[in-house]
Amino acid sequence: RQAQADGADALLLVTPYYNKTSQAGLVAHYTAIANAVDLPCILYNVPSRTGCNLTPASLAELAKLPNINAVKEASGNISQVAEIAAACGDELNIYSGNDDQIVPLLALGGKGVISVLSNVAPQYTHDICAKWFAGETQESLQMQLKALPLCKALFADVNPIPVKWAMNCLGWQAGACRLPLVEPSAAVQAQLETAMRDFGLL
Repeated sequence: RQAQADGADALLLVTPYYNKTSQAGLVAHYTAIANAVDLPCILYNVPSRTGCNLTPASLAELAKLPNINAVKEASGNISQVAEIAAACGDELNIYSGNDDQIVPLLALGGKGVISVLSNVAPQYTHDICAKWFAGETQESLQMQLKALPLCKALFADVNPIPVKWAMNCLGWQAGACRLPLVEPSAAVQAQLETAMRDFGLL
């Protein structure tokens, strides 16, 4: 409610962490949020960070709510994405939460990506999706493959440590990470610099 009062256009709602609830608990949690606001809600499934996976069956139930209209899927499990698409159809928009899986998710009916890569290569990330939707699927695929080393480097340490370093390196003055996040190691910095140079950013 506070976010809505402060002018938010939509909500990105990560699954609860530490209190790793049941699927029934997740449905109740998200239903309570959706009923409390008038904003579009994007559910964020990233079990590698929260220890809690939002299943296709739960998403199908939540997709019945009018303002739950998307999921940022970052489980990394392409089979699960396919099951979500099959279970939810047009009732739920699917966005990739993993930059190395943009094209696979688009191939399963995804609508785009909520991206880390876009912080350092926004036009490029946009064009991966735009080319796919324009029917230029081979070009989209080749762009996805070209970006893989940079995507890997951007996750060589805990996000957002590498991307903030990369943005600072490009002059965007993203600032330092707050504790408990610290600067990337010299090895990660070297990997990032190499990947950025090979990609043409430096």
